Amino acid sequence: MTESQENSELIKNIPLIPLRDLVVFPATLVPFVVGRPSSIKALEKAYEKDKLIFLAAQMDAGIDNPLPRDIYTMGVTARIIRTARTDERNMKVIVEGLNRARIVEFLSTYPYYQILAKVVKEIEDNSPETQDLLKKVLALFEEYLKINQNASLDSIIPALRENSTDRIADIISSHLYLPLEEKQNLLETLNTRERLNRLKFLLQESLVNFIGRETPPGTTRKRGGHKEGGQRTFIPGGQFKKEEQPNEIEDLKRKVAEAQMPPDAHDKAMKEIERLETMPPMSAEATVSRNYLDWLISLPWNKKSREKRDLKEAERILNEDHYGLEKVKERILEYLAIRQLVKNPKGVILAFIGPPGVGKTSLGKSIARATGRRFVRLSLGGVRDEAEIRGHRRTYIGAYPGRIIQMIKRAGTKNPVFLLDEVDKMSMDYRGDPAAALMEVLDPEQNKEFLDHYIDTDFDLSQVMFIVTANSIDPIPRALLDRMEVIRLPGYTEDEKVQIAKQFLIPKQLKAHGLTAKNLEFTEQAILKIIRDYTREAGVRNLEREITSICRKMVKKVVTKGKDYHEKLTPKAVENYLGIPKYRRLEIDRQDEVGVALGMAWTEFGGELLTFEATKIHGKGNLMLTGHLGEIMQESAQ
Repeated sequence: MTESQENSELIKNIPLIPLRDLVVFPATLVPFVVGRPSSIKALEKAYEKDKLIFLAAQMDAGIDNPLPRDIYTMGVTARIIRTARTDERNMKVIVEGLNRARIVEFLSTYPYYQILAKVVKEIEDNSPETQDLLKKVLALFEEYLKINQNASLDSIIPALRENSTDRIADIISSHLYLPLEEKQNLLETLNTRERLNRLKFLLQESLVNFIGRETPPGTTRKRGGHKEGGQRTFIPGGQFKKEEQPNEIEDLKRKVAEAQMPPDAHDKAMKEIERLETMPPMSAEATVSRNYLDWLISLPWNKKSREKRDLKEAERILNEDHYGLEKVKERILEYLAIRQLVKNPKGVILAFIGPPGVGKTSLGKSIARATGRRFVRLSLGGVRDEAEIRGHRRTYIGAYPGRIIQMIKRAGTKNPVFLLDEVDKMSMDYRGDPAAALMEVLDPEQNKEFLDHYIDTDFDLSQVMFIVTANSIDPIPRALLDRMEVIRLPGYTEDEKVQIAKQFLIPKQLKAHGLTAKNLEFTEQAILKIIRDYTREAGVRNLEREITSICRKMVKKVVTKGKDYHEKLTPKAVENYLGIPKYRRLEIDRQDEVGVALGMAWTEFGGELLTFEATKIHGKGNLMLTGHLGEIMQESAQ
């Protein structure tokens, strides 16, 4: 920074933001919204550096990407007070005007404008005549505010008392509804007395217009604020002027109309918009209202996915994705057949109960693909707060809708396939019982009018296809279980695991590791060896892990020995790759052993053989039972 002969300062490399229909004056706090990518970059750069920014109005508000010749050379240097992201494309900012300045040179135009600016020295006039003129302007300004009914003088008096004559003139200029050219003229008037004379004339003219008619030409009177040229102008404690996009309120009304909400939701949205109009833009209440309106607008009140009703195509997709599971596939095809005869049947609520790894979650995705619907998944494991389902009331700080509404918004349609995963892992505490809240969601008679505490209006869930998954049926409350159609998915048999490995797991892992069937060939005996000696499960997750481990080792050989390397995997080779078998397969002996009895036990993995061996030793004849045995087992032993 250097000082010229006129005591004016040069500021180098200061970022510039061109403003639409907005002139910022020194000594004023002004909020506005930035939407152009170049303006956002300039704002971020200035905030990181020294929070100084140059603001100048563009001559034509209709130009989206103004060139240097489209921007007024006179503007203000300003300090960034606060910034906040409103969404992905817009940023809200509050600035404080500092000094009048003129653009000397554009130093760069990409990715944002950087300029050489020269702070302009104003011509102060504190003569008695100027002070008398100031008193007259203040009196006219008070009348102006009273007639406009926008703000009382009390909200501006502190700023007027604590500033010099030229700053008072700037503050008054910023609060008048004037055309852009007139405000720019006031900004470029450096002589304080001349500026006060111009303000006196403009105020007198405005008062005459107000007296002659109810509202001045081109101005729409509203409680708490006015519109000027389709833009919103900041009033202390009132509203703000939009810089980079159309009027926010009109934009919200348009979006509400396009959302096609039910009457109750539409009424709530319009009332909230009316409340938003009277709020200060950067207040916490305004942010809460905008968030609420954004949620109402973004929900798919009438958007549906177009369903596939071709039974043969659906059956092909289900068979393509899963081997076996005939009962589940038959139930889905029955549902699609009903949809062809009944126009709006009630939503389906299926419960898949089975051990881990049998394909419950992947089956939900397959059903969505077969029916042509969107798929969303909500994991309920560890959920213990009722508000996770029903949402928080908006009176709480940081309130949000429940997870049900959040997932519906993510789906973008009102008829997705909605997977509620691990419902048996929910718990409850002093914050409520989420399982009880789920009863309304999973009841076909009630979910047509599901009420989320945050949205505070009914949302129709009756067309959602709910699928609930659980490993065990016992932890699920009976009242909740009564609302579902339970389909049990037992563990796969050995033969089914072999077919799943051949048709799904091995091709998937070969592709994932860049191998082909020419590099690695699994024999059926090798697959059986992996299933029997290296896995013990109802599903196929560990089986897939062991296949993955073999593929990794094979990749190393292919890279070392060449792409044409081929190996046929045998049971003996399996031990070389996977090591010592992890499990010993129990088989019934060919002949009875003395003192050994056989038992069978049910487990989630399909069942086990138990061997009991009795040995005769000296003792008192007493029976001692150890371990965690149930009453029936104790009775049997005794």
